Amino acid sequence: MEAHQHSPDSSSEDCTVLEAPPGKNTCPQHAGKVADLYCLTCECALCEDCVSDHEEHPKVPLSEALEQHRSSLQERLGIVQSRLPQISDALSFVKEILQQLTNQRASIEEDIQSSFEDLHKQLDVRKSVLLMELEVTYGLKQKVLQAQVDNLVRGEEDITATCTQTEEALAGEACVASLQAERELGERLAELASFGLPCQPEENDQLDLVMETDGLRKSIHNLGTIVTTSAVASQSEAMGAGLEQCVVGNPSSVTIVTRDKSGGACKSGNAILSAEVFTPDGSIVDGEIVDHKNGTYEFVYTLPKEGNFSLALRLYDQHIKGSPFKLTVTKALEAEVEQRILPPSLSLQVSPSTTTATSSIANATPSTGSSEGAKRRGKSPGQKKKGSKRASSALGTPRRKTQNPIEDDLIFRIGTKGRNKGEFTNLQGVAASSNGRILIADSNNQCVQIFSNEGEFKSRFGVRGRSPGQLQRPTGVAVHPSGDIIIADYDNKWVSIFSSEGKFKAKLGSGRLMGPKGVSVDQNGHVIVVDNKSCTVFIFQLTGKLITKFGSRGNGDKQFAGPHFAAVNNNNEIIVTDFHNHSVKVFTPEGELVLKFGSNGEGNGQFNAPTGVAVDVNGNIIVADWGNSRIQVFDGSGSFLSYINTSADPLYGPQGLALTSDGHVVVADSGNHCFKVYRYLQ
Repeated sequence: MEAHQHSPDSSSEDCTVLEAPPGKNTCPQHAGKVADLYCLTCECALCEDCVSDHEEHPKVPLSEALEQHRSSLQERLGIVQSRLPQISDALSFVKEILQQLTNQRASIEEDIQSSFEDLHKQLDVRKSVLLMELEVTYGLKQKVLQAQVDNLVRGEEDITATCTQTEEALAGEACVASLQAERELGERLAELASFGLPCQPEENDQLDLVMETDGLRKSIHNLGTIVTTSAVASQSEAMGAGLEQCVVGNPSSVTIVTRDKSGGACKSGNAILSAEVFTPDGSIVDGEIVDHKNGTYEFVYTLPKEGNFSLALRLYDQHIKGSPFKLTVTKALEAEVEQRILPPSLSLQVSPSTTTATSSIANATPSTGSSEGAKRRGKSPGQKKKGSKRASSALGTPRRKTQNPIEDDLIFRIGTKGRNKGEFTNLQGVAASSNGRILIADSNNQCVQIFSNEGEFKSRFGVRGRSPGQLQRPTGVAVHPSGDIIIADYDNKWVSIFSSEGKFKAKLGSGRLMGPKGVSVDQNGHVIVVDNKSCTVFIFQLTGKLITKFGSRGNGDKQFAGPHFAAVNNNNEIIVTDFHNHSVKVFTPEGELVLKFGSNGEGNGQFNAPTGVAVDVNGNIIVADWGNSRIQVFDGSGSFLSYINTSADPLYGPQGLALTSDGHVVVADSGNHCFKVYRYLQ
């Protein structure tokens, strides 16, 4: 049979069938047919046989639809891929938290082992002491009774022997020959009859053990607690008047509510919360966090001047919802005008991250650790107004004359705001070495800068970070007799030890410290750490072993409210500045209070939040008065002597201070981002 031949332009029906190349744009409903359209309604490809079923649906060429789908897919791919860095950062952060959790577990396990080993040792020592007391007491009583027994035995033997001899003499025949012997026996019997023997017990048999174990057993049963919370920063939030009204010099209060990952309110306290108010020039205003132990916290702070401030609230080093908050602070007159002009509903409009606040001038001290106490002081009608004395950036040394002012002059000042050598951002602690060096803890630049006594820059060291050997927020610095440099790192919650050349050697206090602020070294080479957050003073060996600790939050003699710095006098006593209690306290190395002086005010011997402290060779105590922006001098018994004249270049929120090896006072002028050296007449 001969095959039919068709010309290319034949109109035969057989020639109108288009065969699609296998696998490319083939209609999914009609095999072998080419799909060249796309139904937007049904979202499917169409061939010519499908068109009749989709007549009323909008259609576009398949190539256009494919291009749009590819473009959309590419866009979604980009969106998803853009999440990878975020996920990678989150993964690194969560791994870091997990590692810190593991490290904390190891540290606490070590503490538990060490604590119970110490308890075992103390029990063994007490056991030995009791056994020794038993032997000594028994020995004394036994000696008395044994001596009495010996005396009675000897008396009994003498009487028995004499009686036997007398009976034998009487049994014999009486004669002149026995008369002398019988006379002697009679005399001996007369002696024995009147001889005094200790017939009554000279000691008793009481040996009792009083062991009050019930209370001890109960204490042991409740000994130690593992503290934690389920709070997370992403769900926790802040509220309260401190986000609505901020008053120059008047305490403001913010309530923080902690929540778990599901948004449920936490019911217990002890979360690690930090709060910082940043001034327009970059320095930090301190405040006080009060833990209500029910999952809520109160941050009380006082702003010293008007302007735009920033409030950062962090839970476990992460910003909570809305943080950082913007605060605009104005004076009382503006607040009164605003309240008179605007109706109540319009007087304040607050967004989650922006706050406009107004109020009245009172004092420039941060909170006292209690919102109620702070408000009482802020509203006290009899309190003196201080804001008017602080023009521009100078909170001002009092210009009135005291009875015996020290007419010292400023020798020099070093520094401006910045990040270069010899520049500072929120400098805090100060130390002076015996070899003529001044050390500055440059907090927001995460480093320590070293200068000569003449102010010549020598070196600096420090790398920002949260790993051992790095600095996150150095606040205190001290020099060990060995030459090592000791640094309190507030945010890393440990104390780092570096060589004199700035090489990292070790860290101590990790897992124990909550917010170390100041450090010092006692005459035994022990490291004194002032923990601002836990309101506790810790004493460590240089190896990191805890020797003792004392203090708790409160306003009692052995309590603190935001303690800052410490110094050690010639008696090896520890002098601590109690910031919110406006006092200075002196303790023995065992934590017993020796002396307390100071009260809230601006008179001689009064404080408005003391910070830095140092002791001279005569035992006089030099104190930086933060809120009053001055330096006061006291004798060893806490009596006011004088102040250092700083009026030529007023201080603004002084922090740490020290005595240089050549006898001058060096102070961290935090608000002015510099340190100053003054002559000091000892």
